[in-house]
Amino acid sequence: MYLFEQIELLHDNGMHSNLIALGSLVLTVAENQPDNSLLPSARYQTLVYVGWSLQSLGEYRRAEATLKEALQYAKAAAKTKIAKTSDMFKEGLTEIDVKYAMAECNMAVRQYSQALTVLESISQRHRTPKVNMRMGRLYQQVGMERPAITAYKEVLKECPLALEAVQELLSLGVRGAEVASLMINIHGTGSCAGIEWLSMWVKGHAYLHNRDYANAIGSFKHLEESTALSRNVDILSTLGETYYLAGESKNALSYLQRAHALNHLNLRGTDLLACLLASEKRNRELEELAMSTTTVTDSAPQPWITMGYYCQLSKRTTKAIYFAHKACSINPRSIEGLLLKGTLLLELKKLQEAVMHFREAMQIAPHRFEPHKGLVDCYLAMHRSREAVAIASNTCKLLGQTPRALTLYASVLVKDPLTVSKGKTLLEKALKEDSYHLPAVYLLCELYEQDLRYESAIELLRKQVAVQSTSRLHQMLADFFSRVHDEEKAAHHFGIALNHEPSNTRALEGMQKMEAPPDAVETPPYDMEVEDIGDSEASDQHDTRA
Repeated sequence: MYLFEQIELLHDNGMHSNLIALGSLVLTVAENQPDNSLLPSARYQTLVYVGWSLQSLGEYRRAEATLKEALQYAKAAAKTKIAKTSDMFKEGLTEIDVKYAMAECNMAVRQYSQALTVLESISQRHRTPKVNMRMGRLYQQVGMERPAITAYKEVLKECPLALEAVQELLSLGVRGAEVASLMINIHGTGSCAGIEWLSMWVKGHAYLHNRDYANAIGSFKHLEESTALSRNVDILSTLGETYYLAGESKNALSYLQRAHALNHLNLRGTDLLACLLASEKRNRELEELAMSTTTVTDSAPQPWITMGYYCQLSKRTTKAIYFAHKACSINPRSIEGLLLKGTLLLELKKLQEAVMHFREAMQIAPHRFEPHKGLVDCYLAMHRSREAVAIASNTCKLLGQTPRALTLYASVLVKDPLTVSKGKTLLEKALKEDSYHLPAVYLLCELYEQDLRYESAIELLRKQVAVQSTSRLHQMLADFFSRVHDEEKAAHHFGIALNHEPSNTRALEGMQKMEAPPDAVETPPYDMEVEDIGDSEASDQHDTRA
């Protein structure tokens, strides 16, 4: 038994490579001289220890095979009565422990169905909360929602404050009241002191997953401002994510920055933060974020996504695609990774591949606006107007007639002279919902430009600059003032536009034409390009409101 004692010692000290070296030799001896070496229970445990050590060192396929061999040996030993099952499956070395490790190895090599099969072989009454939690995630991974709900409910029966299980149930459409009853009525949880915030936390996440963003924001703000959860990184990140989903990018940026400032090692929300910084062309801050996240880990998608956005902003598109692909390979269901890769492929005019990525993102998160917009941009670039109209129309049905959805639909309709008037109506409706939704403002002004309604455009833009200030707003206002020959006001707003963004080419051209001789050619009308609308959707919406 001396050799097995040494194997146990190596295991207890976490000396994995040493254990593998000794274990393989000892197991070979046990195979060749079964009567003169390890006892059956020791041989089983040695196989398990070797399997766990291989798993720790990342040799997942070999680890899974070794653990499988351990279970087969234990069952054969019990069947031939050379050892008792109770001697084999001691605490920490049970069949459940080994099968869970096998499933983890399968997941590490993306054999999700195989991992699920292994866990399903554990009888229901023996499944621990850890097993049920893993099964719930795997069921979601393969699109089996009903068994996932059952698994998560089983988790809450034994661990009523398993908050990730709570969030997953809510995301799968289980009502907040039902989830709350599973949490509070078990083991007298509701009577415990110090968790007064819990019901508000559940309400907030229930609102969030029902896409009632206004009430979700109200709940999380109450937790952050009026409870002991002030300055909690998860609450701040959730607020940032909720504002982002609601299309309120300025507030999203603020809360995500606060969360990151509190804990640079926390990766949650950093992919969205990178997207917002990139859309505002804040290169230095994005570089700092990328450097910060890459020092945390290379096995999560967020650092690769932040690097992808940084490379995109630095005009290194090929490298950006590599980073986006890396994020997707780590987590194939990473929405931000799929969206970034789709956007980059669209930039490179690889339109079919871009469509594939946006469609995949839409299947995973149909409530997200960005996949719909990406598909519309792809179909317009492919001159497939009918598909673009169908996607944009469906966006309004799925997401509701929000300013973003209405503006997206309008941006497609105004491409066709027969549907311009309908597009204009949708833009006016969007601005009734949100008077300061910049993408709708920009597009409506471009329509006023086509109709030579300069005064109407000036009136709309002056209303905007009284409340918010962006380079494009002032540049457009300056252009319209130059149309009506008010050079003084035009020069004033061109100057403000260039203060905001010195590289604004239209503002530079406008200023140069004002300084040119009187016979200079007048500025041509705005191009009605979807890319311009997309840029404003992604960037100018974030500029500071006055």
